[in-house]
Amino acid sequence: MPMRRFACTLAALLITVLPALPQQASDAAAPERATSTTEARLVTAKSYMVAAANPVAAAAGAQILKEGGSAIDAAVAVQTILGLVEPQSSGLGGGAFLVYYDAAKGQLTTLDGRETAPLRATPGLFLDDKGQPMGFFDAVVGGRSVGTPGTVMLLQEAHKRYGRLDWKTLFEPAAALADAGLAVSPRLAALIAAEGDKLKTYEKTKAYFFDASGAALKAGAILKNPDYARTLRAIGNGGAQSFYSGPIAEAIVDTVRMAAGNPGVLTLDDLATYRVRERPPVCMPYRALQVCGMGPPSSGAVSIGQTLGMLENFDIKGLGWDNAQAWRIIGDAQRLAFADRGRYLADTDYVPSPVKGLLDKDYLGKRAALLDGDKALAKDTVKAGEPEWDHALLFGRDQSLELPSTSHFVIVDKDGNVVSMTTTIENGFGSRLMTNGFLLNNELTDFSFETHDNGVPIANRVEPGKRPRSSMAPTIVMKNGKPLLAIGSPGGSQIIGYVTQALVGYIDWGMDVAQIVAMPHLLNRFGTFEIEAGTDAEKLTEPLKALGYEIKVGEMNSGLQAIEITTDGLKGSADPRREGVAIGE
Repeated sequence: MPMRRFACTLAALLITVLPALPQQASDAAAPERATSTTEARLVTAKSYMVAAANPVAAAAGAQILKEGGSAIDAAVAVQTILGLVEPQSSGLGGGAFLVYYDAAKGQLTTLDGRETAPLRATPGLFLDDKGQPMGFFDAVVGGRSVGTPGTVMLLQEAHKRYGRLDWKTLFEPAAALADAGLAVSPRLAALIAAEGDKLKTYEKTKAYFFDASGAALKAGAILKNPDYARTLRAIGNGGAQSFYSGPIAEAIVDTVRMAAGNPGVLTLDDLATYRVRERPPVCMPYRALQVCGMGPPSSGAVSIGQTLGMLENFDIKGLGWDNAQAWRIIGDAQRLAFADRGRYLADTDYVPSPVKGLLDKDYLGKRAALLDGDKALAKDTVKAGEPEWDHALLFGRDQSLELPSTSHFVIVDKDGNVVSMTTTIENGFGSRLMTNGFLLNNELTDFSFETHDNGVPIANRVEPGKRPRSSMAPTIVMKNGKPLLAIGSPGGSQIIGYVTQALVGYIDWGMDVAQIVAMPHLLNRFGTFEIEAGTDAEKLTEPLKALGYEIKVGEMNSGLQAIEITTDGLKGSADPRREGVAIGE
């Protein structure tokens, strides 16, 4: 497919897409909210579909599929454009998890492109000179928090295995758009304004997101990024090697190590030795389906699987979505899963994790028995359980903070190959360091700042080369060995609750994909029930209080994307809380 013809076709598409950009705001600036289960648009298609967090990225991915590209070809185009249109959420300077269904082989695989700690990192990376944990944003802003990026290597590895179109071709749409310039979206404008001084800490970042007078860029302002275009073309021409060595790598390392006030320890060796890990998918049976996702260092699939495994013992369908008792069971199951998550889950290349024991039916049955009452579980009863281990090891509790940002997209191509990919630079705008036209991640702050808990080592402590634990949960639901639903969301550790709720809505409550991505949010991680403000979920505030819960009503800005694969075709939808769309034919 000639690059010039593709770029022209895409540009024509964007003329029709951009005026329809949803006028929603941001995580930080009180965006519009779904107030019912009917506000998301249900899109149907016969052949292929993309659902992504931005219409420009979705349109590019759909065009790739229309031209005969594979789901992975489309994923490369979607990711590179997301890095341009929502740079605060993901990009070349971050990492990602990919769950992929290969239709020809009838096989699921997962690829781990998570960032790694530099080889010079020590367990005391986030301790101050008195040995106490640093303040979160004291650690985030600057080079200290930057891990070795994995997204570019993940895209290349996936393309080598499953790509169909020429690698170089896939980078030209984003490069052309970066040169031509795109209008700042309402959501990005609101996030820039909300960031304020943190985003002005470093000159390159300030110059990109603020005008000459120092004012935050407004929605509609035309933002060009020739540095990003050059980087994309370098990767397109030279492969991932052009990112992990040479001038781009040198600039990344210099930016991290020379960050005024908070330098990091990343080196060229860290970039040169980075590798993607293929890991077995983690699957959990639920109501005759298999819910499959990414295992450690992600906690997503295990925590969702544990929650569903406990819910299997209850008639959630009969209770209904607007029943406080249903949410008591769901919420306390999530609390028990989070207790296990905090003690046992981390990068299994460095520490053993009892994944098999945590998902064991008998173990989850015992945990579910704790939910047999009719009141909220007392705080002192919500603690990590004792799953069966393949060998013995004791870990302390981790209390690392994982704030919402990130992006997710799902893709189904003409041959039935399926992509579910969650991609991130961690906190909004990452480390706030910018180089080569993209932001660098702050992923290392997903590690525990403390190394021990009452003298016991914490599984998710910092170690050289280790991958920090994540809550990202790209998911594919299987039915009779075939994919039925691809789904995922951004949102920090709230991702686990968002995806679990959507799965319960789809499987137990019979909702369609548009309803599950827009459903009002309720979740419980650590005892306090979080309820989405301005939605029908607020009706459950008093009933849940009566069951003994503390309540927090606030913004819960998920970004769910979902595609259902049926015998009649595809059905997709994008979370109305953000700017996303589903596109297909």
